[in-house]
Amino acid sequence: MRVSKKEKAIAIARILDELYPEVPVPLSHKDPYTLLVAVILSARCTDVKVNQVTPYLFKKAHTAKAMAGLDVGIIKEIIKPCGLSPAKSKNIKEMSRILTEQYGGKVPETFAELEALPGVGHKTASVVMAQAFGVPAFPVDTHIHRLARRWGLSDGKNVEKTEADLKKLFPEDTWNKLHLQIIYFGREYCPARGHVKQACPICSRYGVSE
Repeated sequence: MRVSKKEKAIAIARILDELYPEVPVPLSHKDPYTLLVAVILSARCTDVKVNQVTPYLFKKAHTAKAMAGLDVGIIKEIIKPCGLSPAKSKNIKEMSRILTEQYGGKVPETFAELEALPGVGHKTASVVMAQAFGVPAFPVDTHIHRLARRWGLSDGKNVEKTEADLKKLFPEDTWNKLHLQIIYFGREYCPARGHVKQACPICSRYGVSE
């Protein structure tokens, strides 16, 4: 019997709730500012590596004002293990300067203001809005983009389309938790490589594409 996308989404959400009733934020942080920095560092880098690096960075500077005062070379050297350190270090320093001068050191609480900051794209802004401020958002990273296509919930043409498709399928009040559940599930059961469809609680029932 053919299952609609909506029915499939409901079933998938039920499986994810059973497996991950609680989902901690994978990036270690103390406040919206340290979360924002961590998310910027996570671009093309694992959360594990970011969590290894940020204690050293935040020991040097854990506020926007302190970070803005650091030499960009110091930031670059500390964050080198995260990759893309020349661009990330410049963005973190400039972003911190703007926060200090324009927002009193606080992280703004709107998508428009966040996305205007250096190094902050829509996905980064979505993570901060969802995890720091509790605003409904559905950050789509490469894992979620891949799984949405694999599960037949989106055609996977681009992350913007995937985000829009997922927002239509799932209730708004589940978005913030659900995007984390999908990330955890992808890492544990549904990796890009070495995926065993028969052993995957979702793909064994609903997966349509590799």
